[in-house]
Amino acid sequence: MHPALSIVFFTTSSGAGFALLILLGLGAPLGLLPPSESFGFAALAIATVLAAGGLSSSVFHLGRPERAWRALSQWRSSWLSREGVFSVLTFLPAAIFGVGWVFFGVTGGLVGLCGILAAALAAATIYCTGMIYASLKPIHQWHNRWVVPNYFALGLTSGFLVLDFLVRIWAARPWGTAVLTLVVLLGAWWTKERYWRFIDTTSAQSTVASATLLGSRGKVRMLEPPHTEENYLLKEMGFHIARKHSMRLRHVARFAGFALPALLTCLTLLLGGVFGVVAAGLAVGSAALGVVVERWLFFAEARHTVTLYYGAAAV
Repeated sequence: MHPALSIVFFTTSSGAGFALLILLGLGAPLGLLPPSESFGFAALAIATVLAAGGLSSSVFHLGRPERAWRALSQWRSSWLSREGVFSVLTFLPAAIFGVGWVFFGVTGGLVGLCGILAAALAAATIYCTGMIYASLKPIHQWHNRWVVPNYFALGLTSGFLVLDFLVRIWAARPWGTAVLTLVVLLGAWWTKERYWRFIDTTSAQSTVASATLLGSRGKVRMLEPPHTEENYLLKEMGFHIARKHSMRLRHVARFAGFALPALLTCLTLLLGGVFGVVAAGLAVGSAALGVVVERWLFFAEARHTVTLYYGAAAV
């Protein structure tokens, strides 16, 4: 599939933003985060900007952006619509939670319950985002059991890295946050490797013969393509990346998205003060680059069954 930058930014930014909301909504009411109002303001502001910015960027991928609001009405059958509904609902309790924490210094009671509710809705939003792609049966690289766990793992990794960076500005040595960040980071790396292994070692069952139901009559081949020039389907669904380029980009994603942030997070366990903040900040920047590359590959490596009708040998 054509890896449009608006969709790449949407899935990376919104995933990090909603994951950070999950961590704040659960961590603050449980007393696991700095109770400072300034910390709450900074963390919630960053989470809101990432989540809202990602959602806004997805509108630019639509042919008629002014009709984007209509997607919310199809929640009974569309995962994209459900994602939109849950994302909007998330901001309501998150706003109450933010006001209570930032202006009144309260993270318990009703305010804390709103934080937990916001965390639950944010988790539902990330799940729906993953299901938008996992529910598409014609795309073998998406319709598998690893897509949704990968969305959760990468989102939580981004959220934990940002949280660890922010906490270090208000706390000298947040051991717990760094350890959890490292565990989640390594878990995300494992799920990503399992996903890559799955799409490399399995193939879709669709062929020209099965798609046309003519396989029983003998070998089936396309006489000529349906169109004589590139159309919307070829532009959006027929994007192809060479195997060698895919492998190189995977190495970049491994190093920048997982290996280097893991090393820097380990360093934060040994370093405190300014050095710890700098190391955590570099981990955030490296992971951001790695996740963008990973997400670009997620779209670029996906091939739709419809490409069979344009001469593709397999999808």
